[in-house]
Amino acid sequence: MTGTIIQILQFFASLSMLVLIHEFGHFITARMFGIRVNSFYLFFNPWFSLFKFRRGGIEYGIGWIPLGGYVSLYDSREKLMVEEERLEKELENAKKQGLEGEVESLNKQIEDIRNEQRTLPAESDELRGKPAWQRLIVMVAGVVMNALMAVAIYSGMLYTWGEQYYHNDDMVNGYIFNDEAEALGFADGDRILSIDGEKIGNVREINERLLIVDHDLEVELLRGGEQVSIVLAMDELVAMRERGGYKNFIGEYVPFVIGSVERDTATAAGLMAGDKVVAINGTEVSDFISSLPMLAESKGTNAEVTVARGEEMLVLNVPVDESGKIGVMVSSVPPRQYEYSFWQAIPAGFKEAGKQIASYWNQLVMMFNPDTKLYKEMGGFISIGSIFPEVWNWYNFWNITALLSIMLAVMNLLPIPVLDGGHVLFTLWELITGRKPSEKFMTIAQNIGFYLIIALVIYANGSDILRLFS
Repeated sequence: MTGTIIQILQFFASLSMLVLIHEFGHFITARMFGIRVNSFYLFFNPWFSLFKFRRGGIEYGIGWIPLGGYVSLYDSREKLMVEEERLEKELENAKKQGLEGEVESLNKQIEDIRNEQRTLPAESDELRGKPAWQRLIVMVAGVVMNALMAVAIYSGMLYTWGEQYYHNDDMVNGYIFNDEAEALGFADGDRILSIDGEKIGNVREINERLLIVDHDLEVELLRGGEQVSIVLAMDELVAMRERGGYKNFIGEYVPFVIGSVERDTATAAGLMAGDKVVAINGTEVSDFISSLPMLAESKGTNAEVTVARGEEMLVLNVPVDESGKIGVMVSSVPPRQYEYSFWQAIPAGFKEAGKQIASYWNQLVMMFNPDTKLYKEMGGFISIGSIFPEVWNWYNFWNITALLSIMLAVMNLLPIPVLDGGHVLFTLWELITGRKPSEKFMTIAQNIGFYLIIALVIYANGSDILRLFS
């Protein structure tokens, strides 16, 4: 339970920062252009607020529904909208009571108010009264702030912790693969040279490239000193991903060659640095990782360990402790570590943010391709919360927050009415053509966008719930 609470705390801490920085972008640009701001809220506050205060004519507060936030900009038509809503309620009551004369009168009043809304001139301190280019800046400001937040986080992480990763070129002994990977055509000891003609740098890229696919992939391998090529069918990769076969898909191939002997009992048993373990209890050993379960079977007793020492083959009786270890060290590939100065970290942060934006956009595009079945991976708040670790780790927290900030920026740029991208699309149309979309068109578009977003939220969170029960 403690781990779940920590996940929830991280989720809300991250979400709060992302919402605040996004809405601050709209807020500060609106103020910069002299647009009147009514309120600035973290989370939504129908009926009541958890906390609020007024300063400079603006209401600041925290709502009780933790699903986002908003900046409310002044609109001179608001009073007319409120009056229209009141009259529509009266109209419903009049219809129920069969008051035909009152119904006719109320319909006339509502139509008059709607006409007044359409013709009411914009005031100088409201958004619709500003030039299109200023409105465009206000609309994209939230997305820009989220992107800049990701840059700032990545820059700060690189400056604080540097960059540590395993490089594909360093894996001179190749990789070991799980059963799913072997079924696709990989074999232990294979070195991956390229995927679809592109060389691999960070080892982490291998899983990413094989999981998010929309076509067959050609993989160049070095196997036993010879270069071979295998073709991975997209439908097989998709099926592997759906089965969860990517877990432990790939790992470093570490020969069981003893680098140093760390325990007196191992020395007494005859083990020496340079020995290559080739069998345990008569079972052949191909690499260090595969030997661990064999040693675990002998924990607390002695294991018969066969080693190759030069031209000799020796069988040694070696004590195994209760944790399944014999007291030796093997040599594995060390990670590469890069340190960044403050000024080096900034461009590196921009580069990392750009790479993540491109990666997420690519995933989003593929999600609309039914063949990739990525739509099945769509998740809601439970999925987002579950990516945080059950223990508080600042590196992981900031890394996930940066990724979520990029996701929020990209999602908001989708050309869907209600989202920032929808407003940007209509404003660009106005800048290009010199004509605003009609109020009727905007109303219909906003309604369509609203129902589309609601449907996506229900689908994503419904998928989370189904996954919990399955």
